[in-house]
Parts: sequence; structure tokens; C-alpha cells
Amino acid sequence: MFTVEQIKTAHSKVKSGADFPRYIREIKVLGVTAYETWVKDSHTEYFGVNDYRTSSTPMYEDMAIANSRDKTKFEHHLKIHQQGETDYLTFCRHSAETGIEKWFVSLDKMTCTYYDKAGNKVLTEQIPQ
Repeated sequence: MFTVEQIKTAHSKVKSGADFPRYIREIKVLGVTAYETWVKDSHTEYFGVNDYRTSSTPMYEDMAIANSRDKTKFEHHLKIHQQGETDYLTFCRHSAETGIEKWFVSLDKMTCTYYDKAGNKVLTEQIPQ
């Protein structure tokens, strides 16, 4: 099974949202079937076959997540991140400011779903292949 260290190596190649599809392909080959990332500190739980799970440690100090979501503003920040205009930490800050608590990536469905603090879906996107 995969390790957090292998995932970190793949993630180290990501400089912006434009690199995300390549990262997804790489961790899918490792055996990752899904993962959930929490914006407050960027800790992530990774899932594999046969109920395999492993988790990363926080990447930064806790960020406050806005209590109300601003979907329009979040979509703007997501778009510029995907175009390579912001780095990961900036995207996480923007997510927190617009009320995004976490995202869940399904490598089987090739989707990324963003959630607010109440657990409501804010946006689901297809991951380019």
C-alpha cells in the first residue's frame, strides 16, 4: 500500500492548481482511491482498497474558517488557482475566507467536492484527465 511519504513526493511537484490533474494521476497509480483534506490545517486522510487508510499531519497553523460561505468568491479563487495564479497555501487561505471547510476527492469518480462548515456541498468538479 501507499505511504504518506510517497504522496508527499508526488505533491511536492505541484506548484499551482494547474498541476493538480497530473498529481491525481500519480497518486491514483499508488493506489489512492480517495482523500479528504481539511482546510483549517491541511491535514488529509487518504483511502485505499480493502479499507486502507493513512493520514498526514497538519501542514500549517490552524486557519479560521468563515461561518458563512461565499460560493461566487470561492469559484473565482478556485479558477485563478487552477490557472496557476496562486500557490496551495494561498488557495487554502482563500478557501477558509469563503467558508470552505474541506474537500473530498474521489479518484474513482474523478471528482473534487468542496464542503462548508455545515457539511453542505458547495461545488463538485470533474477532475480533468
